[in-house]
Amino acid sequence: MKLHSLAGGLAALLLVGAAHATAAAPSSDIAAAVADPTRPDADKALDSERKPAEILSFIRLKPGQTIVDVFPGDYWDRLFADVVGPRGHVVAFYPAEIAKFKKGGLPLTGSHIFPDHPNIEAVTAPIDAFAVPKRADVIWIRQNYHDLYDHFMGPADVPGFDKAVFKALRPGGYFVVIDHVAPAGSDLASTNTTHRIDPERVKRDMAAAGFKFVASSAALKNPEDDHTKAVFDKSLRGHTDQFVFLFQKPYPMPLD
Repeated sequence: MKLHSLAGGLAALLLVGAAHATAAAPSSDIAAAVADPTRPDADKALDSERKPAEILSFIRLKPGQTIVDVFPGDYWDRLFADVVGPRGHVVAFYPAEIAKFKKGGLPLTGSHIFPDHPNIEAVTAPIDAFAVPKRADVIWIRQNYHDLYDHFMGPADVPGFDKAVFKALRPGGYFVVIDHVAPAGSDLASTNTTHRIDPERVKRDMAAAGFKFVASSAALKNPEDDHTKAVFDKSLRGHTDQFVFLFQKPYPMPLD
């Protein structure tokens, strides 16, 4: 048997195991970032619903890495910046299409939007022109993947975006997709109504782009959410049932 066949078989076994892995204890870097007393009080107040230690551990974020946040948010970007540290890099990617919803407009590409976190850099471009300054270790999109299919985003060329994400990652890099769960089998029917998406549709999209499914996290599951209400419903907002998927750009197969 050829060496790369053995390696491929071992990788497949590891992949199956990873898909059912239990949550690992956070690294010291992640624990320190979450426990940092200088974090804004408004951020710390969200920790109980956002589970930052579990999520940051699940996505394998480490010091020195580059992470891209698509549709960025201050809460997560500050945590990312603290975990990757001064040798790391956070790219806050602002789709140009959301400028009409952003008071004061979008930041200029190359600007540093957090004076206390100089390792965060803004990039603004149309979603269909997604690209980043350097290959990333992790690319993240939270609660907005479903929006790519909606009219206010163009709609976007979603297969093209997924392939651009694939290209922007280093081999072995991860694409993290977090979104609100839609009823099973509903595909895209809920994206512009209740603002949800069928998790299986996301898996199909990623497979089509060349990604391998690695694992899912149950950190943001809510069994009391029956998937029929809008995510802005007062009884659910901030507590929807959410899937947390980790996809990987495969390493190239070795030559014979």
